[in-house]
Amino acid sequence: MSAEVLAEEFEVLESIYPTELTKISEREISITIEPDDPVEGVEPLALALNVEYTDGYPDVLPNFSLEATEGELDQSEVDHLHDELRKVGEENLGMAMTFTLVTHLRERLSALQRDREERKRREEAEKERQALEAEEARTRGTPVTIESFKAWKAKFDKEMAEKRAREEEEKLKGLSPKEREEYKKMLTRLSGRQLFERDRTLGIQDENLNDEDAVSVDISQYDRTTREEEEEEEDRVTFSDSD
Repeated sequence: MSAEVLAEEFEVLESIYPTELTKISEREISITIEPDDPVEGVEPLALALNVEYTDGYPDVLPNFSLEATEGELDQSEVDHLHDELRKVGEENLGMAMTFTLVTHLRERLSALQRDREERKRREEAEKERQALEAEEARTRGTPVTIESFKAWKAKFDKEMAEKRAREEEEKLKGLSPKEREEYKKMLTRLSGRQLFERDRTLGIQDENLNDEDAVSVDISQYDRTTREEEEEEEDRVTFSDSD
């Protein structure tokens, strides 16, 4: 390729990318590339496309390399972009292709940002789902079965018995020997409830005693006329002769 033809392409590129293009030598340039449609809320991306034109250009591909100038690209992403550039370049052999390569990279950077935005959205949705499941599991608890309830009850009763034993032991420590004996005797006395549970006929006996002492009254024999006469008798006033 003649120097005049290459100089002509450089001139066109400089008019399109006045601030992005840097001319390194007569056969080498560097162009800063940003997404053509930046995605808000996603890490900015920018690349430097370094192009070195060979003698056979444009009938053969130029040598080019990519370098991230803003944001981060992993090696697999860089390799993928490089392979795509080679494919685009091969499709445009025989003509000036630098502008086409830059346009393709700008589109691919926008696609990368959209992919990252979608990946971020999925990750946040997954975190929210996991948090929701964890909260549901926490509030739902463990299903109760007969076996699990029996196991829990046995453990609970054992813990309560041990707790009462410790409390009794602490209480006895502060008592004199005589007070301990009295306290132990008190514990062996049966409460009213225990007596009732031992002999349930006690309540029936009490009722029988009450029935024996009770006086039966037939209210039907006490009619209204008799009550009125008694009330009138009470209201009468007896006067003596001295009055």
